[in-house]
Amino acid sequence: MELATIRRRTRDRDADGMAVAAFVLGLLGLLVMNVILGPIAIVLSSLSLLYGTKRRGRALLGLGLGVADLAVLAALAMADHTVSWGLNG
Repeated sequence: MELATIRRRTRDRDADGMAVAAFVLGLLGLLVMNVILGPIAIVLSSLSLLYGTKRRGRALLGLGLGVADLAVLAALAMADHTVSWGLNG
């Protein structure tokens, strides 16, 4: 098998994995650690789209969820001047 073919298959598999990881991290970021998981989801989904993933829908969902994570973070910071879900009692 040719080296270029092996590299292309590996890149395609990596791009698909990044799309799935972006979706999962973006979804988790809505619940916990949105300040960390949101940007990671955005970067992973952008890279997977750049590399031409076959899971384009999942990459776009990861991108949207990453942006939503940052929107939740901004809303929390503006509402009660915190970056956590904790109770202010």
